[in-house]
Amino acid sequence: KVAIKGIERELICPACKELFTHPLILPCQHNVCHKCVKEILFAFEDSFADGGSESSNQSSPRIRISSSSMDRIDRISRSGRKRNSLTPRSTLFPCPGCQRDIDLGERGINGLFRNFTLETIVERYRQAARAAIAIMCDFCKPPPQESTKSCMDCSASYCNECFKIHHPWGTLKAQHEYVGPTTNFRPKILMCPEHEMERVNMYCEICRRPVCHLCKLGGCHANHRVTTMSTAYKTLKEKLSKDIEYLISKESQVKAHITQLDLLLKETECNSERAKQEASQSFEKLYHVLEEKKSAALRAIETSKNIRLEKLQMQVEEYQGLLENNGLVGYAQEVLKETDPSCFVQTAKQLHVRIQKATESLKTFRPAAETTFEDFVVDIAKQEHILGDLSFHSNGLEIPEINEEQSRMYNKALISWECPGKTDSADIYVLEYHKLNREEENVTWEKIEVCGKSEVVSDLDDDSSYAFRVRGYKGSICSPWSREVIFRTPPAPVFSFLFDDKCGYNNEHLQLNPRRTSVESRAGFPLLLGSERLQVGCYTTLDYIIGDTGIAKGKHFWAFRVEAYSYLVKVGVVPSNKIQKLFHSTHDVTSPRYEQDSGHDSGSEDAFFDSSQPCTLVTLGMKKFFIPTTPAAPKDPASRILPLPSCLGICLDCDRGRVGFYDAGCMKCLYECEVDCSGIMYPAFALMGGAAVHLEEAVIAKYREYNDDI
Repeated sequence: KVAIKGIERELICPACKELFTHPLILPCQHNVCHKCVKEILFAFEDSFADGGSESSNQSSPRIRISSSSMDRIDRISRSGRKRNSLTPRSTLFPCPGCQRDIDLGERGINGLFRNFTLETIVERYRQAARAAIAIMCDFCKPPPQESTKSCMDCSASYCNECFKIHHPWGTLKAQHEYVGPTTNFRPKILMCPEHEMERVNMYCEICRRPVCHLCKLGGCHANHRVTTMSTAYKTLKEKLSKDIEYLISKESQVKAHITQLDLLLKETECNSERAKQEASQSFEKLYHVLEEKKSAALRAIETSKNIRLEKLQMQVEEYQGLLENNGLVGYAQEVLKETDPSCFVQTAKQLHVRIQKATESLKTFRPAAETTFEDFVVDIAKQEHILGDLSFHSNGLEIPEINEEQSRMYNKALISWECPGKTDSADIYVLEYHKLNREEENVTWEKIEVCGKSEVVSDLDDDSSYAFRVRGYKGSICSPWSREVIFRTPPAPVFSFLFDDKCGYNNEHLQLNPRRTSVESRAGFPLLLGSERLQVGCYTTLDYIIGDTGIAKGKHFWAFRVEAYSYLVKVGVVPSNKIQKLFHSTHDVTSPRYEQDSGHDSGSEDAFFDSSQPCTLVTLGMKKFFIPTTPAAPKDPASRILPLPSCLGICLDCDRGRVGFYDAGCMKCLYECEVDCSGIMYPAFALMGGAAVHLEEAVIAKYREYNDDI
């Protein structure tokens, strides 16, 4: 028989750190007090309104939410997830037990079961703890007597006399179930929280929770595997009994582990003291180096000061000698009193030279020494940055590497990284980035703390290069910085659109996906039927499709991917006043006679294109990018053929009347030309044969959601 006081830690709520009161079972199988669940959810709601967690935490004196839980609450509130209309309204709950964000479903707190078994155990523990405190009768006249039994049907406690009065022999009340004195009255039948009038009689093996027959017939458990409650009771009880018997049989092994853990505790204490001493010695060395540098710097300043003061003092004395009756002037006045010409000339010649020098010094006065000490300013910016990164480095913590293939730069930057050993040894990662600017000498890194291995960075400048790096932290230990990776942002704001399935869309030759982000040209049976009308020397006409949104002004950028198997694809822009001509043109635009990129040296080729082509397009296909034939283009056809980038981008500048085609992976311009932007411009695509185009999806901030591991 297990001693009640030995299981106390199993009866403590992880939120309030007190004995459970009406515990609820969360989907993650942890238990939390009913009141604590409500308080945490209301704190979560307050974070939406207040934008912070401090006021929410302080408004609830009973509950003690950890800082990590509040960080999760703030993170969820910033994610913009929808809230339902229940009270509390949020369906997301940061579990204080497993430190995860739990989805409580549409019913929220009302869909959780009370753990009556745990309530009974807590009540037995409380009775053992207050054995000396009696439970009084609820029906005695003052003074009340000590109760001897409690009725589970009446939810009240009675002394012997009151029990006989309220439960007379031969009545229905005499059949009530009674137990020893208690304050824990639980219902005799467990009811379904979703169907309040139905008792639970089955157990869902998928969701691992009791359900009623209505839940199985038409509720959320309709397609789940369920079993009868008696079978689940028998199975779970047998498993639990076997597990308990196994643990009891391994008591000696458990004691050995406890002994080993005690030794590890002592060893940890000793190693921590040794680590403190080593860290203290390291900082003492830094202090010693700084003290030496400080002393040397102060000595240099003091020496320079003494030399300068000496020079200035000598200059002061020289100028004092120029005053009347002082120094040089007084001596010269005495010489002038000499009446003997020979003696005067002998003395006055040298004196005159000194007087001339003094006169010149008055005309060009300059202090003998500088008063500023600008040469003695200590630049500690670099050292300060290095000391700011001072932390514990561990050989066991792997250096993360930024994955350039999974990372991408579009409307936002998605930076992904991984560890070479494929192990997640770090608890948290720090991602830093800064804009590359040649003019700035001191680089200021922006810092983001990340729990996972990817992060979305917003608010980056267009047409700019950024350097990114990442490091891992495990407690106070950190890894070295990863190799810096440089990404370039698009040359203009990203323009979002979908393929238009109405204007000129040929559903016989083209196939759109349901989201209208991908289009595919199938070289199937309709194409074979159409080939009967073709003559020798011309090809099948292109199938065009445009974007559903136009551009009237400004500079915009969009990107897409062309499948490698694509035979022929044309991409570009078309003005609104030429869309009708694009879809109903009688010319065969893919004929070799009129193909812009055909390579034929017809003298009228460019003139025909300029006058009759309804849109500005470039040709892609067979994993190649073909630069259009223009007077400025190379004459050699081979030099106009480039490898097709994995992702292609188009930048339209309506204000300047220019359109550019980019390698969207490195944001390098492959070709640029003028375009008539007199009307509203639409993205245009043309496909022939087997081909497919996929629009690049915008980068959005994705937050991890908790899924129960079945």
